Amino acid sequence: MTPQQTALVLGATGGIGSEVARQLLAAGWRVRALRRQAPPSGSTGIEWRLGDALDAQAVAAAAEGCAAIVHAVNPPGYRNWDTQVLPMLDNTLAAAVAQKACVILPGNVYNFGPDAFPCIAEDAPQQPLTRKGAIRVEMERRLEAATRRGAQAIIVRAGDFFGAQAKGNWFAQAMIKPGAPVRSVQNLALPGTVHQWAYLPDVARTMVALLAERARLPAFNRFHMAGHVDRDGSEMAAAVARVVARHGGLTPKIGRFPLWLIDVLSPFLATFREMREMRYLWRESVWLDNTKLVATLGHEPHTPLDAALEASLRGLGCLPAASESSRRVRSGQAA
Repeated sequence: MTPQQTALVLGATGGIGSEVARQLLAAGWRVRALRRQAPPSGSTGIEWRLGDALDAQAVAAAAEGCAAIVHAVNPPGYRNWDTQVLPMLDNTLAAAVAQKACVILPGNVYNFGPDAFPCIAEDAPQQPLTRKGAIRVEMERRLEAATRRGAQAIIVRAGDFFGAQAKGNWFAQAMIKPGAPVRSVQNLALPGTVHQWAYLPDVARTMVALLAERARLPAFNRFHMAGHVDRDGSEMAAAVARVVARHGGLTPKIGRFPLWLIDVLSPFLATFREMREMRYLWRESVWLDNTKLVATLGHEPHTPLDAALEASLRGLGCLPAASESSRRVRSGQAA
C-alpha cells in the first residue's frame, strides 16, 4: 500500500466501523468519516465530515480522492431496513464508481436459507427466508453491478459479532447484560447445533488485510471467515462463564434464552420485532467455510476465544478495569 491513501468509513461511530477505522489508521491510511452530529472531542486521527449516509451529495464529497470506502453503516436497532439500507448503499456505490474506489462491506449469513446449510461457501445459493435476507442479497447484487461500472467490491462475511464496541447484537442484547457483573449467561443456540461468532477486531483486521491485497483481486470478491465456531451450542456460554470466574467473579449460571420471549416482546419493542426474523439461525447448524480467505491471505486473523471474551466483557463493563500491564499482555496475544 502506498503511504497516505485515503479511506472513507461510513458507520465509523458503530461497532465494526469504528474498529475498521482504528485499524486502517494503524496500517498507515488516512481515514475520513461522515457523522450526522458534531465530531467527538479529542484527537482520534479521523478526519470527520458532517453529513449523512442517506445524503448522496455528502457521501460523494466525502469520497473525493478516496481509494476505498468502508460501508459499515446500518439503521440502528435492526429498524428501517426496507427504507434506508439500499439508498445508503446506492450513495456509496455512486461515489465508488466516480472515484474508481474499492467498496468493502461486512456481510452476514442472512443471505442464506436452509438449502445452503450447514457449511456455507462463497458460491452457495442465496435463497433467504427473511425480508432482511432479501435486502442483503440485493445489496450484493448491486455491489457486483457497480464493479462493471469501474468500482471494486469486497464482501467479508462473518458470524455473529461480539466485541467491546459491539452493543447492538445478540451477544450484548441477549447473552449477557452490559454494564453489570455477569451473574448468568443466556445461551441462545439449541443443544447440539453449530453456531459461529466473529470477534470484531479480527473482522476489521481481515478487512484491512484484504484492502491491502485489492490490486491482485478480481473486481468482485466474497470472502468467508471462520471466526469462533461453537461446535455444539454450549461452548460460547461456557467460555464466558470461564472467563468471568478467572477474573474474580463467581462462576455464572448458564441458562437457555427463551427464544419464544421475542414473540412476546416484539409487539412492544421494535428491536425484538426485527430480531424475530433471525431466530431460525439459532435453531440450525450454520458455519462459514474460510478456505478461500486462507488461500488469499495465508491465514485468517484470529484472537484466542478467552482473550477475545475478556476484552469484550471488560469493554462492555462486565469485568473490572484492566491494569496497563495486563492490557499490553492481552494485546500481544491477538494474532
